[in-house]
Amino acid sequence: METKEYIESGILELYVYGLLSEAENEEVTTMAKNNPEINDEIIAIEKAIVALSSSFSPFHSVANFEKIKEKLELKHAKVIELEPSKNWSQYIGWAAAILLLVGIGYQYNQLDQTNTQVVNTEIEKAKLEKEFNALKLKNTTNETSLAVVRDTKNTVVALGGQAVAPESFAKVYWNQETKVVYIDAAGLPEPPKGMVYQVWALKLSPLTPTSIGLLENFEGNEQKLFAVNNANEAEAFGITLEPAGGSLTPTMEQLYTLGKV
Repeated sequence: METKEYIESGILELYVYGLLSEAENEEVTTMAKNNPEINDEIIAIEKAIVALSSSFSPFHSVANFEKIKEKLELKHAKVIELEPSKNWSQYIGWAAAILLLVGIGYQYNQLDQTNTQVVNTEIEKAKLEKEFNALKLKNTTNETSLAVVRDTKNTVVALGGQAVAPESFAKVYWNQETKVVYIDAAGLPEPPKGMVYQVWALKLSPLTPTSIGLLENFEGNEQKLFAVNNANEAEAFGITLEPAGGSLTPTMEQLYTLGKV
């Protein structure tokens, strides 16, 4: 491109206004350095801009503005070519920061997964402990039931169903040495809500009932084997259905089972 065409292309005005890319700035700087006509044109454009700016300054006299312009006027006898700054340390710093953030995010994710695994492990451990304790309790109950049934020192008293519930039955395991009494209530129906079975040790002549306990938590007792109070003297045993909390005397109309020793 000829010098005249280059000057008329408008690129020098864009150069002075700072609107060119870095590559284009370098090109114009090189052209100005090697071509005095282009350098003079750049100086002329800058002077024209300064002159145009002075026409819009209402706060300074012409004389004052000229003094300021003389101080600010750039001398373009020599164009200094500036090398673009290549601050690689800045890029390295940003890269390191990004890597650090990625690393922190990864470590946080790993920590979160580890915490979740620990929580799940603790929940599973608590669940297994609960199941183990339940099995242990059930095993203890079974062992107790077997011990009661197999104890040769126990007197077994069969209780038959009465008029209110002819199909009912129960068993009493009474150790006459220790006076300990167990009731096998597997043959009794589920008591209605608000009602409870009450066990009575009976002396027959005269008929004297003594309460030796309630069969509470009937539904939750899988074995339906209940330990009640000791019976020192008894000629018979009976079980009645009473209001929750029991009664002072048996309700004979609600006598479910009865049996002699």
